[in-house]
Amino acid sequence: MWDLKNKTAIITGASQGIGFAILKEFLSLGAQCIAVARNKREIESLEKQFPDTLRYYSCDLSAKKSRLEFIEFIKFNYKEVNVLVNNVGSNIRRSTCEYSDEEIDSLFQINYFSSLELSKGLHQLLKNSGNASIINISSISASRIVRSGAIYASAKAALSHLTRYLAVEWAAENIRVNAIEPWYINTPLVSPILNDNQRISKIIDQTPQKRIGLPHEVASAVAFLAMDASSYITGQVIAVDGGASCLLL
Repeated sequence: MWDLKNKTAIITGASQGIGFAILKEFLSLGAQCIAVARNKREIESLEKQFPDTLRYYSCDLSAKKSRLEFIEFIKFNYKEVNVLVNNVGSNIRRSTCEYSDEEIDSLFQINYFSSLELSKGLHQLLKNSGNASIINISSISASRIVRSGAIYASAKAALSHLTRYLAVEWAAENIRVNAIEPWYINTPLVSPILNDNQRISKIIDQTPQKRIGLPHEVASAVAFLAMDASSYITGQVIAVDGGASCLLL
């Protein structure tokens, strides 16, 4: 129950940050992984360590055409999928009136529609496994105001609520669906903020554990939700935030 052996897992946005940490964690627990990302970089080193259990697929999941091509690739090459980690995401931080229509569309495509379409498109393969788990990487901004930008936060809020709906709708098909809402994690996506001493000081003040989270701390929570050990957990949106959501008003 406490490993991922004999499980086929798809991890999006797997080349850096939280996604890369999830990929490493899953491989160490024995999963067969399909790493999806635009840039291969860090994944190349893992391919040498895990040549028989890691497959890389280059894909821009912000583009619908690319998403559909990836879904067809998986359907052609696999009869079932045990785990889908919808991790890919991106942000543009600015005030709401400054976003262009193209930027709004782009943020929803990458942060919401990619997860929705992959979950729908791979539904039958997840069902075929007889024991599947979808883990969506949302954000604490889905439920709290954390100055991440209204568009990103809205897309993540939609993703968190989609998690609950799919969990109920697909429970009878033995597909569990959960989400993780991280607070500030030390990744390239938030590096501009982490390099701002005044901002980082305020973030730490709002975090009971008084530190920024690390990617592997999110990865371990994701791994647990993918394991059979969490077989009675579905429809949950879990904060990985050092207690910040308990303190924020």
